Amino acid sequence: MRIKICGLTNVEEARAIASMGVDTIGFICVQESPRYISPSSIRAIVEKLPPQVSTIGVFVNAPLSEIIKIVEDAKLTGVQLHGEEDTAFCQQLREKLPDIEIIKAIRYKNPQSQQEAEEYIPVVDTLLIDTYQKGIHGGTGKTFNWQELRDYRPSRPWLVAGGVSPDNVITAFNTLQCDGIDLSSKVEISPGKKDLEKIRQLIVSLESIKNKLPN
Repeated sequence: MRIKICGLTNVEEARAIASMGVDTIGFICVQESPRYISPSSIRAIVEKLPPQVSTIGVFVNAPLSEIIKIVEDAKLTGVQLHGEEDTAFCQQLREKLPDIEIIKAIRYKNPQSQQEAEEYIPVVDTLLIDTYQKGIHGGTGKTFNWQELRDYRPSRPWLVAGGVSPDNVITAFNTLQCDGIDLSSKVEISPGKKDLEKIRQLIVSLESIKNKLPN
C-alpha cells in the first residue's frame, strides 16, 4: 500500500512525513501553483530524505526538455504528468528517462475515463485517478464517485487522488481496489504547508486496516 503526499515545500516537513512511513513525496513543478518549488530547493530536500523514499515531480503540459532538466537537476526518481500529455509524449519521456517512474494522472469524469486510462498502460508505470474539475489540474480537494471504480483493477498499479483525507481513507480502501492514495490539500494548513497532525491521523487510520490493504 503506497502513501503519496504531494505539494511539499520544505525539508523539515518532508523529513517528518517520511519518518511516519510515507513512502512517496511529490513536488509541484508548475510555476503558477501556490505549491511550486524550484528544482534547486527540491534537490536540497531530496538529499535529506531516506533513499527508499520515492520523489516525484508533478508537471502539467510541460515541454519534454524542461521535464528532463528538472528531473536531472533535482535528482527525482519519478515524474507525474497531470495535464493533457498523450501516450506518444509518455513514450518519448520513457525513451529519454528509462530509469524513472512515470505516473499519468487521469481526471475522472465518468466510467468512460477508465478507457482513457487503459490507453496509457503500455507507456507508464503507474496510474493516478483524480477528480475532474473544469480548469483545474489537481488539488481540488473533492472526491469523485468511488463506487464507479469499485471493480477497477488495471494491469498497472493505481493511486486514488482527489479529496482523500484521514476521515475517508478507510472508506476509500473499503470501496476501491487501489494500490495507494495521493493526498495534498486535505492534509494542509495552507498551500505548501502540511498539517503533520492530520498526516499522523492518516497513518493511524491506515494502521487499523493495514492487514486488509494491498501490499
